[in-house]
Amino acid sequence: MISIATLGPHGSDGYRAARQYSPEAKLHLYNRIPDIINAFLKEEVDFAFVPIYNTREGEIKEYFRLQKLLHDGYWVDNLVLPIHLSFGCLKQNDKIVSPENIIGRGSVFKQCEDYISEHYPNATLMSVPDIGAAMADIKENNRLNYAIVDSEELLLEHGFEIRDREIAAHNRTRFAILGENLSGPSGYDATAVITRPLKDRVGMLVDILGEFTKRGINILDLRSENDIKSQKLQIYLEIEGHIGSDLLQEALKCVEKEVIQEEDSLRLLGSFPRVDMRVKKIRSFGFIGTGAMSEWFADRLENEGYQTFLTGRSTIMSPEEMIADVNVVVICVPISVTVATIEQYGPLLKDGQAMILLAGESEQTLQAATEVTSHGVELMLVHNLWGPQAQSMKDKNATVVRTPRSGSFCSEFEAFLYKHGADISQDSPTKHDLLMGVGQKLPTTISTALAMTLKQHAIDCADIATHSTLTSLYGILAMARIHNQNPRTYAEIMATGGDGRKIVRSFAKNMLQVVEMAEEQRIPELCDLIENSRSHLSPEFLAKQMKQSRAVDSILTNSGK
Repeated sequence: MISIATLGPHGSDGYRAARQYSPEAKLHLYNRIPDIINAFLKEEVDFAFVPIYNTREGEIKEYFRLQKLLHDGYWVDNLVLPIHLSFGCLKQNDKIVSPENIIGRGSVFKQCEDYISEHYPNATLMSVPDIGAAMADIKENNRLNYAIVDSEELLLEHGFEIRDREIAAHNRTRFAILGENLSGPSGYDATAVITRPLKDRVGMLVDILGEFTKRGINILDLRSENDIKSQKLQIYLEIEGHIGSDLLQEALKCVEKEVIQEEDSLRLLGSFPRVDMRVKKIRSFGFIGTGAMSEWFADRLENEGYQTFLTGRSTIMSPEEMIADVNVVVICVPISVTVATIEQYGPLLKDGQAMILLAGESEQTLQAATEVTSHGVELMLVHNLWGPQAQSMKDKNATVVRTPRSGSFCSEFEAFLYKHGADISQDSPTKHDLLMGVGQKLPTTISTALAMTLKQHAIDCADIATHSTLTSLYGILAMARIHNQNPRTYAEIMATGGDGRKIVRSFAKNMLQVVEMAEEQRIPELCDLIENSRSHLSPEFLAKQMKQSRAVDSILTNSGK
């Protein structure tokens, strides 16, 4: 039988958390967190339960200060417990007495602050370490003007009358579970580390975060404060991933050696199954399409704790079988077959499911999805403007096209994009396709035509850099990028329908007009044309783009073009 140290008394939140974790465990109940830690360090118990965060109270600061006491053992698991606080008094047979004093453990007053302010604003709040002893004193001395805030179970056990239940809504506490041995990877993990007291310097926190950001590793929690004794900076980090991950170990090594630059400056507190204080409605995602982009998204969704399935023509599980078992169906196939795929599989989705389209064309795809799916199926389109070579979504553009049928599943997927740093734009179907004509269809078309022109005139690629300005190199770089990757991708972009076609046709018409004016040396008219177009471009837009251009110029100059 295992033994657990936790906060008492019998029936308290700490007691209930330990019982939920191990119903048969032998519990050692304490009134103070330091006593729990000491019992664990002295090997009097196998596990220790320590409250570290409450959704209404926030971080429990005392825990941060006690981390340095944990020389042996690790943080091995978590438990999130719903906290149901009630307000109770002694039973009163005659006139009901309004309490003048409210008793509770220190943490509960912050959790039910709104309730007390509204109903008992003039009462004296009295924090006690031993709630059981306080209740016994109230009963023994018949203190009718005293009230207790704690769990309904504890109040009833001690013979108190419940006046109000659930006085703090959405109230949950996270308990850290301390054990002897480091936990192995579960596939959905987090790692906690803490620094020893450090010499502070300008930018240290930013530099630490940068080591994780550039590797696409998310920070779940970061806290810093001055060590009580030395008044030096101490930093706590909770990071997504298990300590056994090569990428995480590389990041921590760089933080210690290159950022902090002090030997043994980091101490591992533990790795454990990740806890999410948010309520997730989605259990599983199923992808139709087994390409690199599907795998890219599936890997990141699995790292968030979701179950994922990839299906296609050659997979053991068929799309039909997958659709019946998942919450969200994601269609991620080439643009040219997206509509046909929607028409084939959309009718199989049932009310209560969602279809998310990872597609580069909006109007036709959403129209098809609306027509072939039931009205109770959620629909949303997401156009990610990056490829599977990207290490992370951070600061990369994503366009989200919501529909009247975009519900909680769609919002949860959008929150996933936001969490990972995607720069999200909300578009209508028409606006999306029109802007993609500017952002993708037209540049791809120009780059393709430019390469054709170089070939037609037998221009040696080696001569281009020596005869280009920094500005003219932009088009050359885009051309090279397109011709260095999968041609099918860019052919599909050029062949997209929707309002994006207007952009290319308008450009072709305007291009011919400009060429004609230039060949006829109508310079004043060309100047007027540029000035007229400039009036449509806001000064803010021009200033921002010039700033970006100078940054690119600087890189091109330093790289020797």
